[in-house]
Amino acid sequence: MPTPGTLYVVATPLGNLGDLSLRAAEVLAKVPVVAAEDTRRTRGLLSHLGAHPSLLSYHAHSGEHRLDGLLDILLS
Repeated sequence: MPTPGTLYVVATPLGNLGDLSLRAAEVLAKVPVVAAEDTRRTRGLLSHLGAHPSLLSYHAHSGEHRLDGLLDILLS
């Protein structure tokens, strides 16, 4: 289990899921929550890994309330 209050920033491949690093796969398999710009593509990646964290949308047009919610999750 990851250390509470830790934010992991994980780069994901643009095309081939086989290009995902082992470390990125390990992190995504262990974290309880993932915030992603494109939840549809991220859901496919998580499914490929057999990972089932909560998935939240977060992108350039997300409101401040979404950021506050993510901070609450991170700090809890």
